[in-house]
Amino acid sequence: MKHKVIVIVGPTAVGKTKLSIRLAKRYHTEIISGDSIAVYKRLNIGSAKPTKEEMSGIPHHLIDAKEPTEDYSVADFQKSARVILDRNPLSIICGGTGLYIQAALFNYEFQFPKRNESLSKRFEQMTNEELYQYLKSLDTNLDESKIHPNNRKRVLRAIEVYENLGKSIHSFNHKNEALYDYFIIYLDMEREALYQRINERVDDMINQGLFTEVNQLAEENIYPKGIGYREWIPYFEGTSSYESVIKEIKKNTRHLAKRQATWFRNQMDSHFYEVDLDHIEQIYQQIELDVDRWLEE
Repeated sequence: MKHKVIVIVGPTAVGKTKLSIRLAKRYHTEIISGDSIAVYKRLNIGSAKPTKEEMSGIPHHLIDAKEPTEDYSVADFQKSARVILDRNPLSIICGGTGLYIQAALFNYEFQFPKRNESLSKRFEQMTNEELYQYLKSLDTNLDESKIHPNNRKRVLRAIEVYENLGKSIHSFNHKNEALYDYFIIYLDMEREALYQRINERVDDMINQGLFTEVNQLAEENIYPKGIGYREWIPYFEGTSSYESVIKEIKKNTRHLAKRQATWFRNQMDSHFYEVDLDHIEQIYQQIELDVDRWLEE
């Protein structure tokens, strides 16, 4: 039986952290942060990282796990998250982009070698058919219906993958197989209310000392790439004003919210819940009922 995963996603300031804590307590489980910025130490305000008080004693993973100078990729998240998902019959992932969530839940593989531009020169004397026959000699289980002999670029890539990894390129392409039984909760909000909430959240971050946090990192020549951090680079370069940076953070946050809603609506089996802050308890109760039914299936 597949392990089960509750995924809580949605734009900033919509209540993901509060819901994740509530569900973790209800189902006696742990929380994996899917946020690519909260994984870094010292990036606290701009990532809206939950405080110790907000965590309420619930084990949280992949928060403050990296130094801000270290690299962190979707492949790193996938590897770390699956260690936790595989040991718990039920886990919660809170936050994250569509790619991060899909990489954790589905059989994505990130082992492809970087493209070698000299490969085409190595085989330039071969015709398409000769090249295809060479590929077939390497990969005896080649699915010929998926690579046409005249698609030279694709054939070369398949050769490159097999020579480097000893595996057929087709073994990396089954990305639609879910490794876990998942229930995606997307917390949404009416556009105008959401944009106002985002603007207020950014203003709160500024009041909490976001500039001081970013400035301390900049003094060490550290410029994080996430929203709330990258917008300050022109300011430090002297090409943008303080006020313009704040406007840019708000704009980029709004655009991200729109893209993520579209992605989860179209790319994954997601359950959308429109958050009304005046009736949040009813929303949470409905989510709990829906999750309870899913767990009983």
